[in-house]
Amino acid sequence: MNCALLRVAQMNAADQLTIAAGTPGSLLMQRAGEAVVREIERRWKPRPVTVLCGPGNNGGDGFVVAIALARSGWTVRLALLGDINTLRGDARGHAQRWTGDIEPLTPPVIDNAELVVDSIFGSGLRGPLDSQVRDTLAFATRRRLPIIAVDVPSGVMGDSGEDLGGAAAACTVTFMRKKPGHLLLPGRDLCGEVVVADIGIPQTVLESLPIDTWENTPALWREKLPQLSAAGNKYSRGHALLYGGYPLTGAARMAARGAARIGAGLTTIAVPEKAFAIYASALTSIMVQPLMQDQDFAGLLKDQRYTAFSIGPGAGTALLQTGKPVVVDADAISVFSSRPEHLFQAIRGPCVITPHEGEFKRIFDTSGDKLTRARRAAARSGAVIVLKGADTVIAAADGRAIINSNASANLATAGSGDVLGGFILGLLAQGMDPFPAAAAGVWLHGACGSGFGPGLLAEDLPDLLPGVLKRLAQTDSLGTG
Repeated sequence: MNCALLRVAQMNAADQLTIAAGTPGSLLMQRAGEAVVREIERRWKPRPVTVLCGPGNNGGDGFVVAIALARSGWTVRLALLGDINTLRGDARGHAQRWTGDIEPLTPPVIDNAELVVDSIFGSGLRGPLDSQVRDTLAFATRRRLPIIAVDVPSGVMGDSGEDLGGAAAACTVTFMRKKPGHLLLPGRDLCGEVVVADIGIPQTVLESLPIDTWENTPALWREKLPQLSAAGNKYSRGHALLYGGYPLTGAARMAARGAARIGAGLTTIAVPEKAFAIYASALTSIMVQPLMQDQDFAGLLKDQRYTAFSIGPGAGTALLQTGKPVVVDADAISVFSSRPEHLFQAIRGPCVITPHEGEFKRIFDTSGDKLTRARRAAARSGAVIVLKGADTVIAAADGRAIINSNASANLATAGSGDVLGGFILGLLAQGMDPFPAAAAGVWLHGACGSGFGPGLLAEDLPDLLPGVLKRLAQTDSLGTG
């Protein structure tokens, strides 16, 4: 599956398996460099270019790029971090084919450049960039030169997206599959457009790797979306129940509309009696159930017609103990900040917890990168974790993880997360499993935001969803998804 992501170690293993199967490493390096050259020539006409090479295989790719561009008539300067005599293996072989000067990797080497190729470290970086590299890349940035990075921009960690001092690229050419660092922030912003090039690694090699991380695309979950049936009715499409807050009522109302828009046959908000008029006057197709006394809510939970729940800050753990699918969102997460284990131990069935970073730190360990933190939280809680942000991570308790990359900055508005929780709730109510339901909800939410543009309000999102679902269905029917 093309949306699979490879950790750095997995990509290195794929190289070695391909070499062991008979493809020389020098040929893989040649193909990698040629892929970068193709992208350069597609984007730019010949101009002065400086190729910055490092001491490892990424630098070897750079030598291939420099040789090919020079042969095509480009004016090429090449700078190397270190001494050519310290290069090893395939990188040394390609370096020996370069007949031009090799300059030290310092800022003056890009004085006359109009394009810079960053092939210093790629994903082989092990620590912060030294001052020599940082100064050279910073000089390119100050001059506003376009940079094309090989594999990942030097300074970006391939597994985490962490920035250790690099410069933003206009384009990054990577090989076979993306890495998590191409999608996780700040790495995603530093990579620019990411182009994935085929360098001849066999599909059988990819299939032999234990893939557990993917980029979020409809290919992962489209076939699992609830399907309408001519014999179906509103009851067969599920009944979502939300616990509505008071005096703040907007979150529950937006979540309810999200659940209904994504296909739940019935949606009900249970609210304190004093809030009934507020909810009822603002909702039409959403049912409002007043709670006269505390035991009324317990009675609702015994009704087997409800198929999924959204937990509110006043609902305690009763919803979790039903064994039915539950979404835990927003203030309902913060309620358990002093006793997170009480929340985790109460989970009896499918559960999706949807914190943003602030809510996450109230109940989970915040050490490590975003992908690691989300995976650890899922394992600890037993729930699917949706760690929200521009690079939302969806993690399952068994270690699988999905990184979302289609979220628009326009989604950074109050109530947006409530609608997302409603999308996920509506899919759960219709019987979708929590991991694909969470991934689908996140992607559809992002697609709604991207399609609207500036000026987006959270209440716009549910009404944008039908158009997104229609386009998704049309793409599927055409076989182009």
